[in-house]
Amino acid sequence: MHLTRLAVPPWLAHALRAQRGPVPWNAVLRGALAAGPLLLVAVLSGRTPLGVIAALGAMLAGINDRPGSRRVAVERLGVPALAGATGLLIGSYAGQHTGAVTLTLVLTGLGLFAGGVSAVGPVASGAGTQLLVASAIGAGMPLPEPGWVRALLFLGGAGWLLALRLALPTTAVNAGDYRFDGERDAVAGVYDAVARLLLAAGGPDATRRRVALTAALDQAQDALDGPRLRRYASSTAERRLHAQYAAALPLAEAATALAWSGEAVPARAAEGPRRLAVAVRTGAPTGPLPAPAVPGARFRPRGSGAASTSDARPPVRRTAPSVVPALRALHDALLHAAEAFDRGSGNVLHARRRTAVSLLRTALGSAGREYGIRVALCFGASVAVAQALHHARWYGNHPHWYWLPATAVFLVKPDLGPLASRVLCRAAGTVLGAVAFAGLALVLPRPEGLVALVAVSGALIPVATRHFAAQTAVVTVLVLSLVMVGGEPQASWNRIVETLLACAIVLLVGHLPTLGQRGGTVRARLTRATEAADVYLVHVLSDGTARDRTGRWVLRREAYRALAEARASIDLAAAELPALARHSEGTDGLAATLERLVDTTTACAVQLDDTGRLTPEHSDRIAELLGELAEGRERAGLGAAPVPPVAV
Repeated sequence: MHLTRLAVPPWLAHALRAQRGPVPWNAVLRGALAAGPLLLVAVLSGRTPLGVIAALGAMLAGINDRPGSRRVAVERLGVPALAGATGLLIGSYAGQHTGAVTLTLVLTGLGLFAGGVSAVGPVASGAGTQLLVASAIGAGMPLPEPGWVRALLFLGGAGWLLALRLALPTTAVNAGDYRFDGERDAVAGVYDAVARLLLAAGGPDATRRRVALTAALDQAQDALDGPRLRRYASSTAERRLHAQYAAALPLAEAATALAWSGEAVPARAAEGPRRLAVAVRTGAPTGPLPAPAVPGARFRPRGSGAASTSDARPPVRRTAPSVVPALRALHDALLHAAEAFDRGSGNVLHARRRTAVSLLRTALGSAGREYGIRVALCFGASVAVAQALHHARWYGNHPHWYWLPATAVFLVKPDLGPLASRVLCRAAGTVLGAVAFAGLALVLPRPEGLVALVAVSGALIPVATRHFAAQTAVVTVLVLSLVMVGGEPQASWNRIVETLLACAIVLLVGHLPTLGQRGGTVRARLTRATEAADVYLVHVLSDGTARDRTGRWVLRREAYRALAEARASIDLAAAELPALARHSEGTDGLAATLERLVDTTTACAVQLDDTGRLTPEHSDRIAELLGELAEGRERAGLGAAPVPPVAV
């Protein structure tokens, strides 16, 4: 008997997909020590409402508590917390001093602003989400404290989790100064990714490994480039990490060129990056690094001996001519890394900060307008429906109407997956969480049992963030526990109905035509990636700039980062329902062409460094890809390239 395997549609496959990885025990500990203890202190002191607000701040901060450096955590947790406190302040006073119609208009305008700002980046998106969620809670949760007190308590709760994030170790390996364990792990991940790409060169897995290298470089750059009081790194440990990150850039460039050549390289080529990764994590010397394996590679061991090349030269193997320049670049990069690990001092991250003008342009661009209008419509409609049900006494003795608009905010957030996937996961997670809480509320003692449930739920959030349905279930249990501790009766059934209403509103608004072109986020990010790739190509091929390695590495990082953001948007759009996915058809092929163009540009840079001229293979490949790029932009409806292609 032959069994036919049914193809699962992309929108359903995304809803069933979950992230994998080891349990982040450090984040679990922080979650257990965040909302629960704050609520316990408030209950024991007889100021339960104060603890509820502080626990809400800690809970929302916990959703943003992801792996990374402490410096990144300050921005990732602190900026959304400030936005949430602002929203709570606005919502509290608007809910107390305005009527239903005025309140709906105020919150709709806030949704338009938050949606536009969310297009700037992940931190801005988290800030926009907390701004709207907190404004709905402030307007819909009757509490005796004035708005400014609520805002301070909310900030206090988020600040408590941030303090835990800064004080406790974040990784298992804590060599040297543990304050930089997140940065150390991120930089070591770059060297590991280089080694894996070298092993995959010439095989079918090379493209995936190159994408993983880009992600590792992005993560390390973000980890080192977080907010700081001083302009440059002030400690020896941090300067050493900066130097080690900078030394990885030429290695990444050479590995990309080797992967582009399509030929396998000796397995021993990956040994050097692996030893460097271990040295970054443990703080120990690298020991001897592999010696050059191709003719013409420079062999000049330098430094104090903590890191040097091995004196034992391997036999020279016969290598294709197109691979020799990249192999020489790889070994030169290893020598450079040996010197950098010896010196251990650096401040340059090869990144350019986005200006206020560019951020404003993004918020007001096509992506910001489209998302802002959609958020405003969803949030405003949900507030209007919630107000109508509230004033019609549908809630009975439960005046908390904030759940409906707060749910709509999470549902309209594209960071959490395609629209259909978000709706399915939110509905399933709410039902599961509400039913679980209803059963637990029958047997747990009050309030101590509910306080313990808040602590357990806070500990589960870092694990539950791997799937939106699981995260929704845990957050539902936590919020219902807080509401009941605050003196409200059990309201699981109401939460299920309100969630289903929010799902219906977001599904309806999500498929309505809006002002501007659909798929604006995909098109905006593709346009930015095209511009970054073109600038990088012009820089490499222009006379007099081919050997400007510092500038080249900055442009290369920008090109690959823009490509990664574009690819993420395209993958997200492809998993939407067909009515939405069709607006981004053809963009995946365009992104693939851009990726090949940037890879080829990197190979050209390595070739020019080695010989000063391009081979016919490089020139023909660039011309071919520029032609494909022009055709792809035409098919995707993006028009001509923003900058005329350079002559090759």
